[in-house]
Amino acid sequence: MTTVDTPGTPFAVVDADRLDRNVSRLRDRLDGLGVPLRLHVKTCKSVEVAARVQEGGPITVSTLAEAEHFADAGYRDVLYAVGIDPHKLPRVAALTRRGVTLTVLLDSLAQAEALHAFAERENLRVPALIEIDCDGHRGGVQADDPVLPLIGRALGNNLAGVLTHAGESYFAYTPEALHKAAQHERDVAVAAAEALRANGLGYGIVSVGSTPTAHAATDLSGVTEVRAGNYVFFDLVMAGIGVCGTDDLALSVMVTVIGHRPDKNWVLTDGGWMATSRDRGTQAQAVDQGYGLVADVRGELIPGLLMTGASQEHGVLSTRDGDPVPDLPIGTRLRVLPNHACATAAQHDRYHVVRGTDVEAVWPRLRGW
Repeated sequence: MTTVDTPGTPFAVVDADRLDRNVSRLRDRLDGLGVPLRLHVKTCKSVEVAARVQEGGPITVSTLAEAEHFADAGYRDVLYAVGIDPHKLPRVAALTRRGVTLTVLLDSLAQAEALHAFAERENLRVPALIEIDCDGHRGGVQADDPVLPLIGRALGNNLAGVLTHAGESYFAYTPEALHKAAQHERDVAVAAAEALRANGLGYGIVSVGSTPTAHAATDLSGVTEVRAGNYVFFDLVMAGIGVCGTDDLALSVMVTVIGHRPDKNWVLTDGGWMATSRDRGTQAQAVDQGYGLVADVRGELIPGLLMTGASQEHGVLSTRDGDPVPDLPIGTRLRVLPNHACATAAQHDRYHVVRGTDVEAVWPRLRGW
């Protein structure tokens, strides 16, 4: 069997045991709350990872390339959770004609009118969710905005329901704040659905979700599905807000020591920002993890060592407290645990799946839009 000493570095590593543990944890939680999961594949972008969760779906995607890729693999219930650009509707129609139920997202009358006209012209139903803003994080309309029923009516029989995403939960730093964000997300989504009903508009879907709120929710009454995706890998941002521990992080990047700068107390590696990304998501948290924590080849953290600098193909490792860096000879392989799993995974086109130091599989990963 191939080991982690064989492939050329840098490469993305997925710890199979941690992945499976993360998947089981959320599955058990949502089963207890009686609400199904719709896996968001934007983090993993891998059919093989999705199969560990629920082969065949349902899934959420962030690009139409993901929708097409997963449709090729047999997935037939797909939610495209980015506001629809009318120019992309022909790709939506092509997937629909392949037998895929592809639900789109929108938050304006202009989008609703364009979608309805397209669906009429193509003699198709294109199910659409109206995005509801629950925390000012990004897009969406307010649950009590008078435009909400107008959008619903403009969609006609394409109206499928409502969706909200508690993006600000990524900045909730206590269990109480996380629970409050999850409850608010649920309350806003249900209020929007009730506003549609009060205006005589039918719907079937009340969709909520983010990795933090999926793990903090205790009441999902009125919700029909929960979306989450980062949780399959987790990352240092999630650990920093208490959703997971560092020993839950299933994704890392294998790098090799290529030099030393004793005068600066540095270790140099061949893994720069092209391998780990420029994401500095922990910078605003109580503990800044630089560009990522550093572990040995088995994934065991090396105390005090982190990636503090990055150029395109060079990583700089140093210690948090200024103590001398550990003795890491040229050729030593290390694993960098990422701040943001989505951004780090996006740098790679495959995952080396490991148990311990054995590579048991190589899974391809989709890139592009």
